[in-house]
Amino acid sequence: MVGIVMVFSASAAINMQNGGSPLAYLIKQTIYVLMGICFLTFGANFSLKHYRTRGFLKWSTIVVVGMLFIVLVFSRAVNGAKGWLNLGIINIQPVEVCKLYLILYLSDRMARIKARHAHFLDFHQSSGPWLIIIICFGLIALQPDIGGLAINAMIFGVLLLACDFKWSAGISILLLIPLIGYFGIEKMVESGVIHGYKMARFVAFMNPFGNATGSGSQLVNSYYAISNGGVFGAGLGNSVQKMGYLPEPNTDFIISITSEELGLVGVTAILLLLMLMICRIIQIGVRATTVYQMLLCYGAATFILIETFFNIGGVLGLLPITGVTFPFISYGGSSMIILSAMVGIIMNISIEQKKERLTLQRTQLG
Repeated sequence: MVGIVMVFSASAAINMQNGGSPLAYLIKQTIYVLMGICFLTFGANFSLKHYRTRGFLKWSTIVVVGMLFIVLVFSRAVNGAKGWLNLGIINIQPVEVCKLYLILYLSDRMARIKARHAHFLDFHQSSGPWLIIIICFGLIALQPDIGGLAINAMIFGVLLLACDFKWSAGISILLLIPLIGYFGIEKMVESGVIHGYKMARFVAFMNPFGNATGSGSQLVNSYYAISNGGVFGAGLGNSVQKMGYLPEPNTDFIISITSEELGLVGVTAILLLLMLMICRIIQIGVRATTVYQMLLCYGAATFILIETFFNIGGVLGLLPITGVTFPFISYGGSSMIILSAMVGIIMNISIEQKKERLTLQRTQLG
């Protein structure tokens, strides 16, 4: 509900200036939320055992890899990246689908390998999953979508650690991901491998005020929005920076607009709601009776946490702006539907846990 309100507030005025309807994004986002509720309801009631069948895993792999390949070869580049698959009535972002797919696929593969008392890092035992990981990560990197690649890599790293496979190697991989990403991008910028729009984003992150009239303008205007909001905000609908100063105010920079209109208090309330959801998902994972359910929960919590961290880090200048949406708040159908479906699956696990507790209580009483 907060997302619908903020998407409407961030988009209405600029849409009117461009000759469009002020209600356009409000209507679309409301439809996406309703679709998300449908997917959530389905996920909460669709038996988890179906996600582990050979047929589901096979066809989901074909669909996800196929979408990543098609979007790379046939889609049109937007802001230097090919990330959207146009289906007419809706644009799908395959990298978002890949996040949920990897959680479902890797949770099943890792649980089965652990049941055989083997290790996922033993390539003889897990050559298939490793091949799929390399293909998916490679296709995402070629788009290029650095934010999507980093989130998928972090999900994989956390699942690896949660499954207790060779802790030292797993921790090393997890710690090296951000270091390799940062220094690798820096070297590619210096050598000219990364150029144009992607290089401008990295340069802006390094020195935004030194490029305030160019590549750093997004981040500088984000700072202005946050500063204008203060503690209690300028009031809903009263943002100045959404009037053409910040690009995509209803997606990448929606938290900047939220901060300007609702202030520190409003943003803190949103973050607390997300933190409550993340902690609850982790709690369900801790209570899980199977490795598969545990990994699903930890993967879902990582998904939401890292997306939140990347978006907040981007608008605060702590991380390069990567175009990562803010969970449940930013405008977008792919993100809303995938997140909702994932939460539905976690609700399914919670429902199963409650049934098991009730059955145990009845057995003890009987």
